[in-house]
Amino acid sequence: MDAAQQEATARARELQRNWYGEPLGALFRKLIDDLGLNQARLAGVLGLSAPMLSQLMSGQRAKIGNPAVVQRVQLLQELAGQVADGSVSAAEATERMEEIKRSQGGSVLSNTTQSTNSSGAPTVKRVVREIQSLLRSVAAAGDIIDAANVLAPTHPELAEFLRVYGAGRTSDAVVHYQTHQN
Repeated sequence: MDAAQQEATARARELQRNWYGEPLGALFRKLIDDLGLNQARLAGVLGLSAPMLSQLMSGQRAKIGNPAVVQRVQLLQELAGQVADGSVSAAEATERMEEIKRSQGGSVLSNTTQSTNSSGAPTVKRVVREIQSLLRSVAAAGDIIDAANVLAPTHPELAEFLRVYGAGRTSDAVVHYQTHQN
């Protein structure tokens, strides 16, 4: 790979970090590991071609163009978390992945994939991911950061909210939510 290609790949990965919280290669590798998939199966569940998945993972392409695919990525991330914490079995995960594959995005799966605690209330992580999903469906992370910068001088708390939930990592948003929850 020549210097220009390396620079383009680095730029694409930085854009992915801004848009999705981390480079897609790392995000997709976690899903593959956590859900016991291979790249071809992940591509199928997401509704991407195998070459497109490979281009996104390698940084040859920066952005997922289809909002339904972005929604499926978020649903798979949530499912991976449920498998990791033991609230969903491997058999249930396989069934849910088929539902995710058939989904067209939006909140088609909100009832079947919602994480709840023992009282039936949504978990903090689920609430945070819903907020992130909503913000990210309205604007790209870079645009949200730009809006936050405009608001910062007069409305710093609102600017922080936009930065944390619109462009930040889920773990940081969970901490923010817990800190500000009354």
